[in-house]
Amino acid sequence: MIFGRVEIGRKAKELPAKDISGTSDPYVRVTLLPDKKHRLETKIKRRTLNPRWNETFYFEGFPIQKLQSRVLHLHVFDYDRFSRDDSIGEVFLPLCQVDLSEKPSFWKALKPPAKDKCGELLTSLCYHPSNSILTLTLLKARNLKAKDINGKSDPYVKVWLQFGDKRIEKRKTPIFKCTLNPIFNETFSFNVPWEKIRECSLDVMVMDFDNIGRNELIGRIQLAGKNGSGASETKHWQDMITKPRQTIVQWHRLKPE
Repeated sequence: MIFGRVEIGRKAKELPAKDISGTSDPYVRVTLLPDKKHRLETKIKRRTLNPRWNETFYFEGFPIQKLQSRVLHLHVFDYDRFSRDDSIGEVFLPLCQVDLSEKPSFWKALKPPAKDKCGELLTSLCYHPSNSILTLTLLKARNLKAKDINGKSDPYVKVWLQFGDKRIEKRKTPIFKCTLNPIFNETFSFNVPWEKIRECSLDVMVMDFDNIGRNELIGRIQLAGKNGSGASETKHWQDMITKPRQTIVQWHRLKPE
């Protein structure tokens, strides 16, 4: 499968089509790693598989010696107005391999976006019909997908209580730095009347924190009796209802979307 090529600092060609029109709306996110705060983006080029950007970016405060330990990360995305932007492909360029005095221009083949496993999340559910309290405990996660060049992530969990498609209440854990196996031990309680317990759901998202730019989704699950994100999530919810006042603990495999 061809994922296209990018000419460092200028253009790309033969990008894959991500839109129903047979084209894409590409832009490039430029990051100087491992310093996640140094992130810039090109303009979006509409309806093209062979975009030309010709944009220049400046990273200040980096003498040649310091750049030798840095990696230039170019990540090409397809912009989508109504949903999350699709990853087209990426390039990691160690600057120790580049003669910067020559102002080189060269093509690099894009690598497909990584689609390896997102990791697992250990949660517990408990419901008390007498006081209408639904309790979710986020215990820990393991083998999370690495989002940073150092092979780690900065994970936290964001939880939404939902009734149907309507989001009602949001909670989130603290951020855990540089780990793929965080121990959260965080408990959230929600007021849910018994007559509505089968209509609600918990949207649980494990995120990677970023100082600059958008935080990235590592993986998510939907805990619900009707529209859970999988058989494991649905069973967990049903066990909670059939065993009131008991704490039900279960591992869940995180989904990419």
